[in-house]
Amino acid sequence: MNETEFLIIGGGPTGLGAATRLQEKGKDWHLLEAEDHFGGLAASFKDEKGFTWDLGGHVQFSHYETFDRYMDMALGKDGWFNHERESWIWIKNRFVPYPFQLNLHRLDPEDRDRCVRGLREAIERFQVSDFKDWILATFGSGIAELFLLPYNFKVWAHPAEMLDYHWIGERVAVPDLHAVMRSIETGEDQVSWGPNRMFRFPKYGGTGAVWTAIGRMLPAERVSLSTRVERIDVGRKVVHTVEGQKWKYRHLISSMALDSLIGIASGVVQADVATKLRFSDTHVVGVGIKGQPPEHLKTKCWMYFPEIHSPYYRITVFSNYSCNNVPRPGEQWSLMTETSESAHKPVDRERLLEDTLNALRRDRLLPVSAKIVSTVVRKIPHAYPTPFIGRDSVVDPILRLFEGFGVFSRGRFGAWKYEVSNQDHCFAQGYEWAERIVLSGGKDMEPTLFHPEVVNSRRNA
Repeated sequence: MNETEFLIIGGGPTGLGAATRLQEKGKDWHLLEAEDHFGGLAASFKDEKGFTWDLGGHVQFSHYETFDRYMDMALGKDGWFNHERESWIWIKNRFVPYPFQLNLHRLDPEDRDRCVRGLREAIERFQVSDFKDWILATFGSGIAELFLLPYNFKVWAHPAEMLDYHWIGERVAVPDLHAVMRSIETGEDQVSWGPNRMFRFPKYGGTGAVWTAIGRMLPAERVSLSTRVERIDVGRKVVHTVEGQKWKYRHLISSMALDSLIGIASGVVQADVATKLRFSDTHVVGVGIKGQPPEHLKTKCWMYFPEIHSPYYRITVFSNYSCNNVPRPGEQWSLMTETSESAHKPVDRERLLEDTLNALRRDRLLPVSAKIVSTVVRKIPHAYPTPFIGRDSVVDPILRLFEGFGVFSRGRFGAWKYEVSNQDHCFAQGYEWAERIVLSGGKDMEPTLFHPEVVNSRRNA
């Protein structure tokens, strides 16, 4: 039997954050990763024609200087392209700058006036109990019906009335009626809102290049790739792998999806509790194209699509992030689409590629005469942890139960907190866990910055 003081399950940002800090502290640790590469949901891959793709639309921006330092260590300061965000909404055969609610002057007069009337009527309209209520109370019926409700259904693959609204934070631009009216009067675009208005992207290898580099900075003998965990005996503190390995540990951090953790760690949480955890999958469709993008796409980063006739909710002009995302820079370009799926929003997978290509032509993103060089379709299971109503009352007790057995579940799906599940958040969760567990010796560990209790108290303050 193998033994280690600190065992890490998962080689994505969370696991690598933990491993990095434990290595710096000189501790005995080991990392198990089911795939043959690092990165988790932030990994990248090349298709058969040599086009690079991410597992969804990722960009690098940060809330933490420490995270930035490790990113510079990974690729060097010269290993990045720096971008100013240019994101748009395609609606009613026109582009409206993001955020939609701050650029109503781009709409037809009838739609614009409808949105303004809704904003005027929305103030303290009614008590809010779910995300749909919050949208209507904050933006009014015009913006809600025209953009926010249909778009959010396409993203979350759940009706807005099934979602809580406390996750919003910096994710949604709340309108200022005075600013909206000034924008309408001047006709000026408002495009600088949000934490990702400036971002960077690796010059080579996609987003996954960052995590590959971080992983390779660690001692190879402390990492087991292609090693899938099938059972955790929390009483004896032993992890069993599909490959027949056994790992005895003292402290354990897991970034696998919480519902999966429940299934393989018997005796902690009743199995049926996992069915309460809602999530959506994402289908990524990549299209590699000969030539150069049309003029109206040459500077765009990504675009949102609220209307039902487009299967995707977001498209990234992926070759604009890095010219090296295509095998022949200057002679090819690429589009990457994302389509969500859940029981509430099924997807015809056999028709998805054809439907996507047809919609790209209809939405004026793929010229009819364009020569397609490569296409790829990949399903990303567990893409978005849904902030469903009652989420915290379900998730928080589960995390506490596991922590009582010395198992700490962190990361995008480990903690099931969408609002703190960007790459920087997840890396910090693993890094901080390692820091605090070492300082405390694993005993009476107080809630960390990313513990659900602290996240919720800060948002409710």
